[in-house]
Amino acid sequence: MTPAARAAALIARAPQGGEDGPSGPALAAALRESGLLEACAWLAHHPPDPLALLDALQTVGRASLSAGRIFEGHVNAVKLLRLHGGPLEGQGLLHGIWGADGRDPVRIENGILRGQKLFASGADVLDRIIVTARDADGLRLLLFSRAQLQGRLFPQEWQVSGMKATASGRCDLDGLALADAVPLGPPDAWLAEPHFHGGVWRYGAVQLGAMRALTAIAADQLQARGQADAPLQAARLHRMVGACETARLWLEQAARAVERPEATAADAEAAILARLRTTDEAATLMAAVDQALGAASFATAHPADRIRRDLSLYLRQANPDGLMMGALGRILADPDLRQRWIG
Repeated sequence: MTPAARAAALIARAPQGGEDGPSGPALAAALRESGLLEACAWLAHHPPDPLALLDALQTVGRASLSAGRIFEGHVNAVKLLRLHGGPLEGQGLLHGIWGADGRDPVRIENGILRGQKLFASGADVLDRIIVTARDADGLRLLLFSRAQLQGRLFPQEWQVSGMKATASGRCDLDGLALADAVPLGPPDAWLAEPHFHGGVWRYGAVQLGAMRALTAIAADQLQARGQADAPLQAARLHRMVGACETARLWLEQAARAVERPEATAADAEAAILARLRTTDEAATLMAAVDQALGAASFATAHPADRIRRDLSLYLRQANPDGLMMGALGRILADPDLRQRWIG
């Protein structure tokens, strides 16, 4: 059994926190116990087989989207540590990266951090956290331990309908000394391609896991009802299967392009297109699931309900329109990219 499969099995057995499944601490415990965090020593950055990383993200996402989001953040953070010479001791520690600013963006003023982070996924479970902070030279990456952020984390403020177990609350960094952080790389290192936009395929991989979970639930229930061979229901199930396979093919292409050591900035477009296509296919799939299962699947005890709520929120990544327009502009402006994607 792979570490990802062990994580999925442990998540399935984790204590339930009501209609929203296991709590964040229970999900983090499952990830730690599975050995999956240690496996990121070779999975997270230039894995020998990029599809092994895709499978790990998808497997955890199928078990729990909240666990998948936390694990994907860990992969992202470990990759940044590998890229920029950060401390890699303590492979069993759970890492994350927080980039989303609130109304008071995080910045560095005279050696002191000011501002706050929002959507700080895993605020109640992470061991080490990379945060972004802007200074006169650009955007900096700074590593802190959980102990350094004691009293500054507010996961209880995460009051949403989905992805509750990620506890993506607020982090108040105001007053922390820059000297207490471990800096990673030069200014704007976080924005370097193909690792910045090139990493968005990993979101889609986690989401694909949830798409497959919903498809399995729908198939099981249609068969149990004796409706799987009804023409309209069969057509809906066909759309679900097609959506999963389309997303998988795009994500495999992106993983192979971006995760190889010789990847270039232009390869990031494969990841962007894969993420956007996965979002569209997930929306198609959820509509088909709703039509196939009907009102019964909206009961909070139904196995599809939490997945639907979690996936609906997770798909709302920041500024997809801007991501699409930027990718399209670069493809049209670059003859090589145009030849690759348009011909």
